[in-house]
Amino acid sequence: MRFGNYECFTVETGSFELDGGAMFGVVPKILWERKIPANEKNLIPMQARSLLIQGKGKNILIDTGIGDKLSEKLKKIYKVDLDSANIDISLSKLGVTRSDITDVIITHLHFDHAGGSTSIMDGKAVPTFQNAEYYIQKKQWEIANNPSARDRASYMEENFMPLEEAGVLNLIDGPQEIFEGIDIIVTNGHTRGQQHPLVKDKTKSLFFCADLIPTSAHLPAAWNMAYDNFPMTLIDEKQKIITRALKEGWILFFQHDPCIAAATIKQTENNIEIDSFVSI
Repeated sequence: MRFGNYECFTVETGSFELDGGAMFGVVPKILWERKIPANEKNLIPMQARSLLIQGKGKNILIDTGIGDKLSEKLKKIYKVDLDSANIDISLSKLGVTRSDITDVIITHLHFDHAGGSTSIMDGKAVPTFQNAEYYIQKKQWEIANNPSARDRASYMEENFMPLEEAGVLNLIDGPQEIFEGIDIIVTNGHTRGQQHPLVKDKTKSLFFCADLIPTSAHLPAAWNMAYDNFPMTLIDEKQKIITRALKEGWILFFQHDPCIAAATIKQTENNIEIDSFVSI
C-alpha cells in the first residue's frame, strides 16, 4: 500500500507463543479467549511482524523480530518458529536482501522487537543490516542499559550493544519527523521511550502500534498486558491514539496479532472494533 512517497509491506519474521494471562493482564480469560484461544498450557499464538517502508531511495525496516540468537532453551520456552517465516525469507519475497536495508527504526529494545538487529558472525554479534543506520529513542536506550528487575529478562545486550560498537546507533530524543512523511510518536506506558512510526499522506496514514496495541484484541482501553510497566499511563496513551485514529481514519498495524496485520477501526455503542481489514 502506498502512503505518499512510500510503499509499505508486511514482513513476517517468525512466530512464537506467550502465556495468555500475561498478554491480557487483569482481563478475565473467559473474555480474552473469545478473541485469541489458548492451548492446553494457556499459551496463545503470536506473530513477530515487521514493516518495510520503501521510497525516496530508502528501504526502512521497522523492528527486526526475535532473530536467531536465542538459546535452544529459550526457543523451546517461547515456541519460536523461524522455519515457516523469517526475515530473510520475507524480504526475499519483496526482492530485498539484508544489504539493501538503509535504515532500521526499533520501537523498543525488548528481545522480540530487537533480537534480529544483530546476528552472529565469526562468533561475534554484529549488526544484521550492515549498510543501515539504526534509530532508537534515547530514553529507551538508557533503560535497556540499566533495566529494572521487572523487565531485565527482556533486554539482551547482544541485541543492541553491537550497534553502538559498530557506530551505526542513532539516539533520537522525543517525537519528531524522522524522515519526510514519517513521524515518530513516543509512548511510555509499556516501556519508557517506545517509538511508533506514522507513515502519512494527505488522505491516509499507517500507525505502527508495537506494544501499545500488540493485537487487535487489545483495542479496548483496559485490555492491556501484564508486561506493561505503567498500565495507567498506557491506558491514557491508547485512548489518545485511538481517538486520533478514528478522527483521521488511520490504518493500525498490529505487530503481534496472529491473524490480522492491519485494519481500520470504528466506534460502536460499547467499544472500539475492527472496521475493515487492510492488506499491506
